[in-house]
Amino acid sequence: MSETIITRFAPSPTGFLHIGGARTALFNWLYARGRGGKFLLRIEDTDKARSTPEATAAILQGMAWLGLDHDGEVISQSAGAARHAEVAQALLTSGKAFKCFSTQDEIVLAREAAKAEGRSTLFRSPWRDAEPATQPDAPFAIRIRAPQGGMTVIRDQVQGDVKIGHDQLDDMIILRSDGSPVYMLAVVVDDHDMGVTHVIRGDDHVNNAARQMMIYDAMGWDVPVWAHIPLIHGPDGKKLSKRHGALGAQEYQAMGYPAAGMRNYLARLGWSHGDDEFFSDGQAKAWFDLGGIGKSPARFDLKKLGNLCGQHMAVADDAALRQELEAYLVAAGEPALTKQQGDALERAMYCLKDRAKTFPELIEKAQFVLASRPLQPDDKAVKALANVDDGMLNELTPHLQNVNWSRDDLEETLNAFVGARGSKFGKLAGPLRAALAGRTITPSVFDMMLVLGRDETLTRLKDAAG
Repeated sequence: MSETIITRFAPSPTGFLHIGGARTALFNWLYARGRGGKFLLRIEDTDKARSTPEATAAILQGMAWLGLDHDGEVISQSAGAARHAEVAQALLTSGKAFKCFSTQDEIVLAREAAKAEGRSTLFRSPWRDAEPATQPDAPFAIRIRAPQGGMTVIRDQVQGDVKIGHDQLDDMIILRSDGSPVYMLAVVVDDHDMGVTHVIRGDDHVNNAARQMMIYDAMGWDVPVWAHIPLIHGPDGKKLSKRHGALGAQEYQAMGYPAAGMRNYLARLGWSHGDDEFFSDGQAKAWFDLGGIGKSPARFDLKKLGNLCGQHMAVADDAALRQELEAYLVAAGEPALTKQQGDALERAMYCLKDRAKTFPELIEKAQFVLASRPLQPDDKAVKALANVDDGMLNELTPHLQNVNWSRDDLEETLNAFVGARGSKFGKLAGPLRAALAGRTITPSVFDMMLVLGRDETLTRLKDAAG
């Protein structure tokens, strides 16, 4: 095998990028990136009836959101049909495969007879050992000669040794009678030609590995390292489905989860590195290995996802967070920010990002810089302003006109103001929040003042005071 680690993600373009597929892509990406290897992307679009350009676009968009960059061009499996057929013909020529003239009706009858007699319904072609002279001039499929007796052992890095008896393997078709290759053949040929060293995929493909190994062995090709990872279940322990909520990666982007948090969460979903829960991409690449993947299905937990996303937002670069938030607005179909709003949001990011788990939450807390005057206070803000002592906001204004606009001086000035009135700052905080933001749940009063600046702060106080 090549010394360079090469992994691949090979989705079928029949729908969105499923969250389980996103995790498979992430595992492949981490394994390759952490070892200086290559991560390739192949679109398995041989099912023309179900494959769509829109689904391919959705997969690419989902991977782009997650930051899972791939090496080289995207490979289309259907484009390699001639190469797949070439390998089938090579196996036929070498005697590792044979022509099968059985019709679909004959195969159905054979299976029904076997079932009635209590025998295995795996189809055993009567043409496997037929003499060429007995072969008719008729359409035929090419079938590989399955091994007889014994078993195939799949050396799996997650599941351990998986043994498949050869009595469970049929002489599977590798080239249909219309000349089109089957999926099992295409996957093996593509993985070999792409130099894939490690096949990391869902454990629903374990049995496929035994069938695919027939082709590797017949061609004399190196078998890749297998790693079949457990599927993702919902909180109730059942296979993740629509009843558990969103399934597509892009749905989570549109819900406002940051990509870094999603990567961290998906990495921990079935893989562990000691007790570490929160980690960076760099740490994930350095730590990720196949031995850390568990055998049991992982359970998707939105609360844990939210907690990790909140931690990642708190440590994110402000400009990068603004850029991702603006991409979220596009994904969610929400109005874009103006440049003035975006700049103000970025200035305020320091007092917003450690208080939110998703972009909608961050935007909610950022309303004091996103809203334009005159503010439209919500019901709680109206009540807070109604309860303020008559004239208090007007009396406060002169105290703020000449104060040094720093946090320490603002705190000192406001505390002195309420102290002189025989009150405490808590009495003033609610009305100030309502006046500056039009709501009562906001960043601190002092942070809002610093972000808004003296002129905007005083103007909003004047508006609120009437």
